[in-house]
Amino acid sequence: MGNLIAEAISMGWMAMAIVAGMIVYFQVTIGDPVAKKRAVFKTFIGLVSTFLLFIAIANYKQNFYGESRLLPVSLVMITVTTFIMALYYTNLSALLKIGGMMFFIAAFLSGYGNWLPQVEGGFPPVEEEKTWDSMTPEQLADEGEKIIFGGVGKNKEQGAIGKGQCPLCHAFHAGMLGERAPNLLGLVQRGDERIADPKYFKDDPTKRMYSVKEAFPGSGAAQTSQEYIAESHACPSCYVVEGYGVKGTNDKESPMPAIHKPPISLSLPELAAVDTWMYLREGLDAPSFEDLVASYEKFIPEADRPQQAKEGEGGGGTTLMADGSEPVDQILAKAQCVACHTIPGIPGAVGTIGPKLEEGTTAAQRIKAPDYKGTAKSATEYIMESIIDPSAYVVQPFPDNTMPKVFGQKLSAGALKKIVDYLSQVKVGQPPPPIK
Repeated sequence: MGNLIAEAISMGWMAMAIVAGMIVYFQVTIGDPVAKKRAVFKTFIGLVSTFLLFIAIANYKQNFYGESRLLPVSLVMITVTTFIMALYYTNLSALLKIGGMMFFIAAFLSGYGNWLPQVEGGFPPVEEEKTWDSMTPEQLADEGEKIIFGGVGKNKEQGAIGKGQCPLCHAFHAGMLGERAPNLLGLVQRGDERIADPKYFKDDPTKRMYSVKEAFPGSGAAQTSQEYIAESHACPSCYVVEGYGVKGTNDKESPMPAIHKPPISLSLPELAAVDTWMYLREGLDAPSFEDLVASYEKFIPEADRPQQAKEGEGGGGTTLMADGSEPVDQILAKAQCVACHTIPGIPGAVGTIGPKLEEGTTAAQRIKAPDYKGTAKSATEYIMESIIDPSAYVVQPFPDNTMPKVFGQKLSAGALKKIVDYLSQVKVGQPPPPIK
């Protein structure tokens, strides 16, 4: 098709050049010296224009099917040539100007289209399931780090978070205090201490004083450190570390969700990968993949085991916590906002790590605060800013950098809008808005 268009343009311009040549010939033969000079000049202009046209057409034909972005150059050259010829060939001026304007518009549209990033179509790559059981411990550990932090080598990055959402509550390095949950450095060694605690009731978990006695009826209690880790993931309220329980429960209930259930839903192989990273990062030999999976099978009945994640879903940094299709209470729960904030009208939102969220009243007050350094001009803008960039204004006496700075990437635009809409209606001393 491109070659046909180019040939048509070539033939059209050759015909026009012949017509122009005939006009020049008749003017020269009249015998008027001035007319002769003009005719010679017009002939020169015609030859130059014809030469430029042939170059433009050659460029057009050469680059029509290629990846070069030089295609619009041909149209620009034709446009310029057409307007030049219109100045000297007055008999054809109107026709040439109309043609020149058409080529100018074509050049503009073609240039803009070629300026845009080019995307090559094609079928998406075939996704393959991970062969977890054939991975080396090091490969498993890398997958575990992706699940926890969103990528290999990101475990020391502030705000790095993966599918497992663990950094929302836990610290992982020495000197870092986990205000919402224990620091997991040394967890492997502490497992033996936990199951030796008299309150753990290793031999008879039905005597436990916690809100949940067993992961499921008849599962029993952990007998090894690895089984304790597995149980703490599958049944966080089976044993609550002192000082880290839900406020008002006297440390009998954990704020941590079971991570094999929604919204996190880690599969048993993914949980085994997470544990492998926990071992190897401390220089310890990890149990085999089969033994790790078996430790979780003890506390997660087969009916509750999530399907193994496909390639690309096992902890990439782009995994959304909520896509916006959920009601706002589920979005806040999936993002773990309920573990840190008290939010009127939201079940289970009784956290004290962050300020109480009554933004319909407090947002306007904070914008006017002398130490406010953000850019928000309204309550809704302030709420969105506080989610995406929580350090823009830090409510006292809460410390900075407590809230992760990843929710702009982890929540869809629809999910963020639902949160903003809800919180902007929560006002001090008034009933909370209904959950839609």
